[in-house]
Amino acid sequence: MKIIVKFSPEITIKSRAVRVFFIKVLISNIASVFKKNNESVLIIRKWDYLEIKSNNNNQKIYIILMNIPGIHHFLLVRESCFNSLQDIYEKIMLSLSHDIKLLEKSFCVRVKRRGNHDFTSQEAERYLGNKLCQNMNNVKVDLTKPEKIVYLEIKDNHFFIIIKRYEGLGGLPIGTQQECLSLISGGFDSAVASYMLIKRGCKVHYCFFNLGGDMHAIEVCKVIYFLWHKFSSSHKIKFISIDFSEVVKEIISKIKDNQIGVVLKRMMIRSASLIAYRFKIPALITGEVLGQVSSQTLNNLILIDSVSDHMIFRPLISYDKEKIIDLARKIGTEMLSKDIPEYCGLISKKSTIKTTKQHIEFEEKNFDFTILDRAVSQHYIIDVQTIPDQIINQPLFEVETKKILNCNDIVLDIRTEIEQERSPLYLIGTKVQKIPFYQLIDKFSTLDPNKVYLLYCNHGIMSRLHAMHLFKQGFHNVKIYRPSL
Repeated sequence: MKIIVKFSPEITIKSRAVRVFFIKVLISNIASVFKKNNESVLIIRKWDYLEIKSNNNNQKIYIILMNIPGIHHFLLVRESCFNSLQDIYEKIMLSLSHDIKLLEKSFCVRVKRRGNHDFTSQEAERYLGNKLCQNMNNVKVDLTKPEKIVYLEIKDNHFFIIIKRYEGLGGLPIGTQQECLSLISGGFDSAVASYMLIKRGCKVHYCFFNLGGDMHAIEVCKVIYFLWHKFSSSHKIKFISIDFSEVVKEIISKIKDNQIGVVLKRMMIRSASLIAYRFKIPALITGEVLGQVSSQTLNNLILIDSVSDHMIFRPLISYDKEKIIDLARKIGTEMLSKDIPEYCGLISKKSTIKTTKQHIEFEEKNFDFTILDRAVSQHYIIDVQTIPDQIINQPLFEVETKKILNCNDIVLDIRTEIEQERSPLYLIGTKVQKIPFYQLIDKFSTLDPNKVYLLYCNHGIMSRLHAMHLFKQGFHNVKIYRPSL
């Protein structure tokens, strides 16, 4: 089996030295991914394409190539020698006999030719088209809208019959640009933003601010591993996790409600910058979209950026949510992201759309920055390729979900105070206690262990993650309340 890999057009327009460098990086990336997948291939470098030869002809090879940045498209081909156009025609009939028999209406021949021949590309197309037409009943040549196109590339005394064309990712090979640190929540936006910088040739590491315990981290790990395995497994990637629960408690207790959203993002950027400095990473990535939520106005984003000297990429800045979810669906992260709560949005529901530097700095004077320093210093690092082993080692369990309550049940409303005030939970005959999610881990151990508690949130996602985390910690008197099941 032979595959012809065509480079992204952005590679072919580079200067000779840069082009050679990019191609060498791409070859290294392809070889690395094939090796990890136990696929033995031979890669031959040409000036404007790569030849990949393999003894295997399986779909796995095509899927790998479709997801390596820097490849515009690739062609599955059969190569033959020839001594005349008649010879080419006879070998086409042998190679494509099955496909040609299936033709019902029309076809055409497209030829690309290089070398010294006694015919032009157009003459080869006409000759081969006429010969094929003579051997097929009720089928005609159609140059505008053919049912099938027979693609050929002729070079010197060799020609390639193109069996199938596959589209690649395009973009630039990973490693041709510098490293970035993505502030990933696991949701639609941050996952898609990370993918977009991978596609631009960046080696993307991940910084996660954990607000939902071990189960939240596991769900985000699944997203990160998916992005690495599908698009960037040619490189070793770091996953840095920071427990931000104490930071959130401090923010909510010390900062005015309308400033919480901006202050929280500033604390995250500060923390990510410290991590980036440690690992000499020059840029950060966020999934923020201009105007999507009140903390993401242009004014607020400027104030958020001001706490860092790093370049901050926001590749989704002008996207709308529908377009982001469509892209998440296309790359495969939609199903993983849809069950991960957007904690930042839940915490900062009343964020001002236009604060000032003076207001923010005044509010932050009340914040104990030793808490932030401690959270960052206690971060832990995972090699992304080891994530499956760590997830597999997690005990498997399910937390019971109830739709109908009885008089002995106690419901814990774990939504933020803002959500609780906006949409109070009233239950007849059942006790409701309000414990926001960021206080739950500390307060649950003080509750009566002989009673059963059902966690409630608006969509059931956050309550599921926190219930599983408590269950894992040994609290088996916890369930989930989902009235809209």
